[in-house]
Amino acid sequence: MTVNTINLRAFLASDTPFAQSVYASTRAEEMKLVDWSDEQKDTFLRMQFEAQTKHYAIHYPQAEYIIIQLADQPVGRLIVENRADHYLIIDIALLPEYRNRGIGQTLIEDLKKQAVQLKLPLVLRVEFFNPAIRFYQRLGFVKSRKIQIYHEMVWKPDSSMVWPS
Repeated sequence: MTVNTINLRAFLASDTPFAQSVYASTRAEEMKLVDWSDEQKDTFLRMQFEAQTKHYAIHYPQAEYIIIQLADQPVGRLIVENRADHYLIIDIALLPEYRNRGIGQTLIEDLKKQAVQLKLPLVLRVEFFNPAIRFYQRLGFVKSRKIQIYHEMVWKPDSSMVWPS
């Protein structure tokens, strides 16, 4: 599969159920560990999604909410914000069937290019136990500090990169 058909578009209110399903997919392994009914899991995940959405709105008021598509098919979500001193990846998630296909790497490389254009480091936070840490390290991110249950990771353009004028 080629990844050159990735399209990004603005998040619409009608995308909320899709975004909620993407969020739920990121918690699937965790939900396997609890002895709850499917209805209880769905209720819990819906409440967690709503809490996350409110948190993002409060703490990242200028964030861009983006739907990741392959051709016209939604496959994930991306939330970023220019924080003036860094370009922050607040959230990036793909549905499970689209993971490990190069889509995430392509998106991160594009975000790195945007960070260069903005003349800012690219920053993200990832939970301590998340195996994506290795993925981000392969893409040049380094752990910069611990924040609660997260590693903050930073990618900085090297001095040989030419900043756009």
